[in-house]
Amino acid sequence: MTNNPSRRDINRQRRALTEQQRRNAGSMAFRFLSKLTPRLPKGAKVGIYLDDFGELPTQPLLKWCQRMGYQAYLPVINTQGRDNKHIRFVPIYHSKLANIPTVRHSFGMKESKSRHLLSADELDLIMCPLVAADEQGNRMGMGGGFYDTTLAKSYQYSSSQNHRRHPLRVGWCHEFQVFDELETQPWDVPLNALITPEKIRWFS
Repeated sequence: MTNNPSRRDINRQRRALTEQQRRNAGSMAFRFLSKLTPRLPKGAKVGIYLDDFGELPTQPLLKWCQRMGYQAYLPVINTQGRDNKHIRFVPIYHSKLANIPTVRHSFGMKESKSRHLLSADELDLIMCPLVAADEQGNRMGMGGGFYDTTLAKSYQYSSSQNHRRHPLRVGWCHEFQVFDELETQPWDVPLNALITPEKIRWFS
């Protein structure tokens, strides 16, 4: 059986990076975002997130959206009611990028305070936060299951309803977060691509 890496160890390794190392890594990863452009429509709706916990900086994602004329969206976790494992997305506007009002959800990550919500299947691209990924495109998240559930539901809805192609799923992380193989579950939805400071990997 494949043993997944320790989230604690990876988080410790990310937090050990200096701010300059993180900025340099983000700038290097930025080079590969242009590879996504041919797969996206004009004015694409792009789900991103605010980096934390030493993650690869996401400011380059905002810069890319602005340059390409894409509308960026931030995730909001829903923890109430029947839909309690879903993530919705709210638009952000480039004039407000320097001062996005945020709160911290139950897992400690920053999210927008806005409540103008879209579902994941309405987006063209979702940049997925992760703790680890593998060479087959499998992703290990923070452990809450919110992105796993959201991606799975979006995939099933889009496929069964034939209402539109499901959003492109792209991971964004440091190279040391990539492993040969992760243990997976039947309901996991793999990434279409993975971007690190070193390269872009395509899976489907």
